[in-house]
Amino acid sequence: MRPEARRALLAGSVGNFIEWYEFGAYGYMATVIAANFFGGDGTTGGAEGLIRTYASFALAFFFRPVGAALFGRVGDRLGRRPALVLALALMTGATTLIGLLPTYATLGAAAPWLLTGARVLQGLSAGGEFGGAVSLLTENAPPGRRGLYGAWQSCTVALGLLAGAGLAAALAAVLGPDALTTWGWRVPFLLALPLGAVALWSRLTLEESPEFRRIATAGPAADGVPEELPRPLRAVAIGIGIGRIMGWAAAGYTFLVVLPAYLQHTVGTTFQQALTATALANLGFAAAVLPAGALSDRVGRRPVMAAGAALVVLLAFPLLTLLQSATAPTAAKAAALLLAGAAVGAMAGPGPAMLAEMFPSRVRCTGLGLSYALANAVFSGCAGLIVTELVERTGNTGIPAYYAAVTCAISAVALLAPGGGGAPARG
Repeated sequence: MRPEARRALLAGSVGNFIEWYEFGAYGYMATVIAANFFGGDGTTGGAEGLIRTYASFALAFFFRPVGAALFGRVGDRLGRRPALVLALALMTGATTLIGLLPTYATLGAAAPWLLTGARVLQGLSAGGEFGGAVSLLTENAPPGRRGLYGAWQSCTVALGLLAGAGLAAALAAVLGPDALTTWGWRVPFLLALPLGAVALWSRLTLEESPEFRRIATAGPAADGVPEELPRPLRAVAIGIGIGRIMGWAAAGYTFLVVLPAYLQHTVGTTFQQALTATALANLGFAAAVLPAGALSDRVGRRPVMAAGAALVVLLAFPLLTLLQSATAPTAAKAAALLLAGAAVGAMAGPGPAMLAEMFPSRVRCTGLGLSYALANAVFSGCAGLIVTELVERTGNTGIPAYYAAVTCAISAVALLAPGGGGAPARG
């Protein structure tokens, strides 16, 4: 691996790790955050507090397309590096701020608004992170390795979620429920400050991607395409991209982030049992991402992703039935969780390269960033809110399976339809 490519791989991945570490921490701490910010009296807050927590979670996601447009413009005009530096600085500041906020018991009704404001800032920065990071990774990839390089973005998603889950589980075990609710929940957010400082240093010393340097010096037609895609074609490409990754977004958040709160609130598991289940799903996800990306370099992005989507459709209902069963063997539950995570990993591995290949380099940061941000705003950010609200209203505990299966079925159809971003990479 070239030294420049190695540095790009590190710098492009590290900010993404922090983003998903923080999102994971928020998701895994959802019941504790509900008690502190939306419970009013400092108690658990029940379903209503949890729904309000996920509403704040969802709102931040709807600012991600704004961030994708703003930072994407910087990345396409000024370079991938400045966009990534700005996004990471904002992300680190917003994440740290969450750990410093006064709770409802201290500040009253202003506390949840401050939390929501911090989440909005984090959503803006996260929206700019994906487009710049994936552009940087894929543009530094050697010929025929774009799928594998892009998969590192998804791999750091798994590592970030695992770090968030592991730290939450460790804090719960060491501190106990009272200390965790009182002050321990702040620790994962405050740790973003030193992590962000290291990541920022790695990006400040990074060179610009060779592809961006080439088009910046050679003029508008350097990459063989117009400087800007016509607006109708740009909108169509973004729409196709959303359809192809909506299953990845929905199933990923359902199985990898929302699961702990669902298991506690609906199934009645303990906090630690729920985190253990989620850690297993994330381990399956992490184990599948890089092999799936490498496989897509040989057989194409879309066949691998479609296979993962189909597997989620087949697994969603049996998985939930197993998790809700009091008599099902623990080993069977663990195997199902690992397999469900691996199915999401099969979509997430080739996904970044597939999106990158759908857009020319001059609009790549913006195009792929908007596709990803819009899909995640609707299908990831709303996952906890939709699942919790529908379970509460209907009493149907199978709602998460319906949500994951339906979105993945739609993605499978979109992935099998003609369009760009699906062939094995040759360069």
